[in-house]
Amino acid sequence: MKLRQVSTRHLPVLSAMAIAGAMALFGSLRYEHFAAPATMTNLLSEYAFVGVAAVGATFVIISGGIDLSVGSMIAFTSILIALLMQRGVHPLAAATIALIIGTFIGAAMGWIIHVFRLPAFIVTLAGMFALRALGFAVHDQSIGIHHDFYSWASREATIGLGGGASLPLRSMIMLVVLLAGVFVARYTGFGRNVYAMGGNARSARLMGVPIAATTIAVYALSGFTAALAGFVFTLYKHAGDPASVVGLELDVIAAVVIGGTLLSGGVGGVGGTLIGLIILGLIRTIIDFEGSLNAAWTSIATGALLLLFVALQQLLGTLGGVMRGRGTHISGAHATGS
Repeated sequence: MKLRQVSTRHLPVLSAMAIAGAMALFGSLRYEHFAAPATMTNLLSEYAFVGVAAVGATFVIISGGIDLSVGSMIAFTSILIALLMQRGVHPLAAATIALIIGTFIGAAMGWIIHVFRLPAFIVTLAGMFALRALGFAVHDQSIGIHHDFYSWASREATIGLGGGASLPLRSMIMLVVLLAGVFVARYTGFGRNVYAMGGNARSARLMGVPIAATTIAVYALSGFTAALAGFVFTLYKHAGDPASVVGLELDVIAAVVIGGTLLSGGVGGVGGTLIGLIILGLIRTIIDFEGSLNAAWTSIATGALLLLFVALQQLLGTLGGVMRGRGTHISGAHATGS
């Protein structure tokens, strides 16, 4: 029974790994140079800001919540950083200011969700609209960034891996954030509280989990990683733009869910999110290599995979309920017999 429960719980992430492996194999066999190391490093580079934001979103979804404000937070913090730099603030100081503001806004949304018992969907949807408007209030057009720090980050702050492959600073930031997310989820009391709250908030409260503090901290973390993703976005585009990354929160959620985190909460992990991110990148890479396919197929394939994984989660939830029901029936029969 225990072995079956463990394998069922890990089936979504195992399925994601199998799909990622199959896509990588398909691309390697069909396209020349697809298997080159540069392909993977380019994928990580292009999706770095998505991956950073997805770490915070993973914790939110594990806790049983949702955050729709991620894309707007990235756009807002990117234009804020660009404007501050335009006015003479050093990039790292501008990024620090953006991180503080993003963390505060995330914590405020978590506080509203807990205190007023409002659905996270509604609160973060309001946050999405407010942050997008706030970005345009900061500056209504994109601002290009021209600074020695960004030139250094693009040309010198890289790790060469051979074969034309290299990891720029933005990819290294993403990998550090991912590793930190894995550590926090697995080895800290906060991580255990998030899983407990997502599994069953009522039981978690009875076990002494600080629901209010955990809820606020989860959304503060999501605000922090989304703001950091805004900084990484500026490293990628060398610009801040209030109109950018519209709908990116859906890509972030897709990466988390495809990576095996259950939308109902309590199950998942940052490692799986990385796999989900790689799958999204492989979809786009295969379409780019194919050449004859329209870019819209990226969204079509992502939507199909997301639907598949949600259906798989629903199936596993049904099977889990059946197995628990059988276990209860057997236990009751034994108790009656004794």
